[in-house]
Amino acid sequence: MGTLLLYLLIVLAAVYVGFGAVLFATQRRFLYRPMHEVVYSPSKLDLEFEDVFFTTSDGLTLHGWFVPSPKARYTVLFCHGNAGNVMHRLDSIRIFHDIGLHCFIFDYRGYGRSQGSPTEAGTYLDAQAAYDWLTGRHTAAAETVIIFGRSLGGSIAAHLASRVRAAGLVVESAFTSYPDIGARLYPYMPVRPFARFRYATSQYLRSVHCPVLLIHGRDDEMVPVDFARRLYAVANEPKTLVEVQGRHNDFFLVSGGTYKQAWRKWLESLGAA
Repeated sequence: MGTLLLYLLIVLAAVYVGFGAVLFATQRRFLYRPMHEVVYSPSKLDLEFEDVFFTTSDGLTLHGWFVPSPKARYTVLFCHGNAGNVMHRLDSIRIFHDIGLHCFIFDYRGYGRSQGSPTEAGTYLDAQAAYDWLTGRHTAAAETVIIFGRSLGGSIAAHLASRVRAAGLVVESAFTSYPDIGARLYPYMPVRPFARFRYATSQYLRSVHCPVLLIHGRDDEMVPVDFARRLYAVANEPKTLVEVQGRHNDFFLVSGGTYKQAWRKWLESLGAA
């Protein structure tokens, strides 16, 4: 009986390790889902824009768009999510333009027209390079830059905001960390011991000292809204949490005016500060 039990334990351990090995080998492909072809540009929405190419500290050339808005006081530095490229964020670019914000959106390495292939360390370098371009070559003052990230980009934006000066940080639909969201989505898989990435948003937020706005869809099917509440709990003051209607990829459209009003109200608070 003891031999049989030992055998079963060995089999279970082997299966566990096997699942972990498969997870370890494939998770990069699931995390990063870039598209290379950029078919549309802001001109499709009749928006003026500047094609921008800039260089990272490790020598890669990245691509982005600078989309101005008349009389804007602040510039949104847009860190997008894990899939597609800049052209898939035209709806958000339009929203920022309409509420009176310049927008600088860029593609991480391996996305769109940017060189290289994505890595966690690389995405942090890419966001830093975008910030450096915006505050250097484009001469935007750090105090006018709003670092913005959605989904995976929320973690990248929080990482950047913990290291540079900014007017504020906006995080939408973000998770507390990569292992946390992996364990939530795949509760029966050995996610934590085999996680190849960290994207520790909660940890980064603890070191952010500019005003923080968190926005999350109540019906988010990929990153449940309780992740936003946990991020809010660790963020420093001044901080704001806004929960709106909608799912992971459409909340900013479904909630419509409510979403825009949340932004406007928070922007007004920045002016008061």
